[in-house]
Amino acid sequence: MARSLYIHWPFCLAKCPYCDFNSHVRERTDMGVWEAALLADMRAEFAAGNNEEPFISIFFGGGTPSLMPPALVASLLREAEKLWGFADDIEITLEGNPSSVEAENFADLASAGINRVSLGVQSLRDDVLRFLGRLHGANEALDSVETAQKLFSRVSIDLIYARPDQTPEEWRQELSEALALGTSHMSLYQLTIEPATRFATDVRLGRFEPLEDDPAADLFALTRDMTAEARLPAYEISNHAKRGEESRHNLTYWRYRDYHGIGPGAHGRRGGIATTRHKKPENFLTAVQKQGDGIAEHRILDNREQASEALLMGLRLAEGIDLSELEVRFGISRSGLVDGRKLALYQNFGLVRTSGDRLIVSSAGMPLLDGLLGELVPEELVSS
Repeated sequence: MARSLYIHWPFCLAKCPYCDFNSHVRERTDMGVWEAALLADMRAEFAAGNNEEPFISIFFGGGTPSLMPPALVASLLREAEKLWGFADDIEITLEGNPSSVEAENFADLASAGINRVSLGVQSLRDDVLRFLGRLHGANEALDSVETAQKLFSRVSIDLIYARPDQTPEEWRQELSEALALGTSHMSLYQLTIEPATRFATDVRLGRFEPLEDDPAADLFALTRDMTAEARLPAYEISNHAKRGEESRHNLTYWRYRDYHGIGPGAHGRRGGIATTRHKKPENFLTAVQKQGDGIAEHRILDNREQASEALLMGLRLAEGIDLSELEVRFGISRSGLVDGRKLALYQNFGLVRTSGDRLIVSSAGMPLLDGLLGELVPEELVSS
């Protein structure tokens, strides 16, 4: 079975006000210490797992992995290939910010083995970038995308929309400019106010109001129409790609295949076991020193919990899920996987459809995905 590796680099130059990822700002980072710790964590992960298949993808996430020294990236890739082996067409992605400083590393990162970058552009408007707490400007972002397209075989950009007071006309123009850049993949996220972020505090104090649900839904529909017309259709609720350019790594998650996670806060799923690393960088380093790995939690998942996760992840995809495959994989009947009465109801509403054994959330249903998942997946499966 295909498997992937996720490597988390937890450090950023600044914490964005909307971000609830495991990211930390530190004045100094001892790269030698971190190289030793990440290599030890990787070797421990290899020793603990079933390692019959090579990696089809590796993803450096964060944090800001483009701040990593290319020599450290190369060292981690060499060790991963030595331990697990790589598929011939392995996809190796690194997330980065589109700043001029980080773009200077792109050539060395390509030489280290990175063949796909995901750039956190977030907006092509300087005032919006300031609102989002980004350290780069719009022109820097454009220059970084151009540089990346010369050096990497595949480039993805992230944008955030459904911002306060954003109009369809404003988003249409900005998205048109982004599509004109010609990247093969785009991740387009609605602004979400996450708990324990600065934006959550700002909203509570009345500093700004999030865009309401109906206007946000209109922007979601506009996004789908424009990307489909540009031949970057949605293959997942927020991800769009040219045919064959979908993120293989993220498909590993959404298709609920095995993936190993190393580094602070990284999650993994391998052989029915869930792993979680310590989030705080200092705690991660202490754990590696004491126990040889950074694992904070190691938990066996029963078939019902695995089936629930597979449903919740797989229904995000435009391809949906194969119910017959899940029946065989987890030994649970179809009636135990999906509430048949609710399925019939939402089929009549046009929010879901079936195609053979596949269950698919329709375009009309995608904006309501969270609610649909709560209805379709039986409560006893979710609460198992």
